[in-house]
Amino acid sequence: MTNRSWLTHSRTAAVLLPVVGLILALALWWVATIVFSIDSYLLPNPGEVVSAFLDQPGYLLGHTWTSLVETVEGFVLSIVVGVPVALLIVRSVVVERLLYPLLLALNAIPKIAIAPLLVVWFGFGQWPKVLLVLLVCFFPIVISTATGMKSTPADLVELLKSLNASKTQEFFKLRLRYALPQIFTGLKVAISLAVIGSVIAEFVGATSGLGYVITSSGASADTALAFAAMTLLSILAIILFYGLVLLEHLLLPWARETT
Repeated sequence: MTNRSWLTHSRTAAVLLPVVGLILALALWWVATIVFSIDSYLLPNPGEVVSAFLDQPGYLLGHTWTSLVETVEGFVLSIVVGVPVALLIVRSVVVERLLYPLLLALNAIPKIAIAPLLVVWFGFGQWPKVLLVLLVCFFPIVISTATGMKSTPADLVELLKSLNASKTQEFFKLRLRYALPQIFTGLKVAISLAVIGSVIAEFVGATSGLGYVITSSGASADTALAFAAMTLLSILAIILFYGLVLLEHLLLPWARETT
């Protein structure tokens, strides 16, 4: 196996290369703070960020759990709502023409502008955060699901009809199978946006969550703590994303890309 082939096909390389990239990024970050003599209150070095976490691990992990729960709940809710809407769009041209402009308009609204309104409508509890995550994830899930459902080859649909297959059999045995790779693409986009949505919601009227930690530590000029919270957010997003990738590989072995 050539070096290039090993880098692109080896499972060891698939794990090793991201680690190497992370180490290089941290090294460049550290070197930049030294070479440019950047004050720690402006940009702490990686060591100071680690120290900020080690000083308050329970505090940060507690807020991480809050952000995780809000993210997962909003993401699951967006699937529960988004997939049926996508199916309605696929089943009816009238519904598609009716809903698409509304979906585009909703997606175009800056979510940071909606966050204060959700607090006014639903209070300072968990619901405003969950609903904002739902709004952020809804559009990519609907679009990817609808596109996947429409990608089913017409000749296979006609074949099933010729075999007197029911609509239920057509949906589960054919359309859903062809749509799943597209659906997972939308889910992977949405899960990254879900983390962003939870943080945006926590910027407004929150007393917990990593977004709250970032705003409160920024106000007190504790930049290292803010960076520790942002690092935990990044780790959270990576874990959720690759969790979906693993689930996709387990459920859709036929859909893996081959080169």
